Amino acid sequence: MAAKKGDRSKATPAVPRPSSSVILISPKNEVLLLHRVKTSTSFASAHVFPGGNLSVQDGECPAVDDPKRHEDAPWYRNAAVRELFEESGILLARDQNTGAMLAVPEAEREKGRRAIHQHEMTFVEWLKKQNAAAVPDIEPLIPFTRWITPTNVPKRYSTQMYLYFLPLPVETDPSVLKEIPEREEIQVPTSDGGIEVTETMFLPAAEWLRRAKSGEIIMFPPQFLLLHLVSQFLDKEPLGTASLEELRSRRAELVEFAHSGTPPWTEKCISPKMLKMSSDGRAVLALDHPGPELEGTDRAGEPDRVVYVQFKQGAARKLDVRWKKDVFAEQEKSSL
Repeated sequence: MAAKKGDRSKATPAVPRPSSSVILISPKNEVLLLHRVKTSTSFASAHVFPGGNLSVQDGECPAVDDPKRHEDAPWYRNAAVRELFEESGILLARDQNTGAMLAVPEAEREKGRRAIHQHEMTFVEWLKKQNAAAVPDIEPLIPFTRWITPTNVPKRYSTQMYLYFLPLPVETDPSVLKEIPEREEIQVPTSDGGIEVTETMFLPAAEWLRRAKSGEIIMFPPQFLLLHLVSQFLDKEPLGTASLEELRSRRAELVEFAHSGTPPWTEKCISPKMLKMSSDGRAVLALDHPGPELEGTDRAGEPDRVVYVQFKQGAARKLDVRWKKDVFAEQEKSSL
């Protein structure tokens, strides 16, 4: 029997579209977020990591019914680098012969973005025009969870998240430094002219979290949780006066953390599920389920943490990350 119109419980869930996002860490260990336009078809008005859907130019993704469709692979990495450039103007590419990072003047990068947005050329074609040996710099990308949209949402995505660390100041190639004037060390992120992004900015993860908690910005559970984890390592005191060695040490601790856990954060696949409603009316989301597409596989999510969130008019508010054991402890205490 066909499902009745509007009966989502019986309707076939939408197929999750493959996508990528990159958590870009600046030389000062700050994180890049983009403010999406109000008219965006997904995460409207929210602050998000740069990223987007895979394109044919990124490589061929496995078939819809293949579990490998939801694994880290070159096509996801290519999409992360391409989308970062299209949305923020920051280019992560290197000469595959010399290994040197590409230094492209900002005016040329902006010209390239316009041409790509107007479908005059692809990112790969533009890259080869800059240097015939240029390739996206995908090797340093570190997988940092995959998120599959729950089945009750009309638009679903299978999003591979990555960490990418821009070089610390002394590690930056002098030729690249010449083309990146702000702070003498990083490319200046810019919006895409209002196509999908209105603003781009590097800030400490802790500051992004503060703004989300205060209601100054809209942020959704995946970004909030990952910033929460990143902040624990990159935002230790002192913040503004940390030495180069301290900045490097914090990065190393974050990378070590990414490879820890059961499963490790590099392998976790999370499809949030409602666990309960809290006393203050927020949804408590369990993170241990990998989604229906990966049922019967050995993929798993995060068993120990939950996210509190209030969904209101399509936006996420009042977010918090807590230990699952504490949630049940509170529940037991309140029932006594």
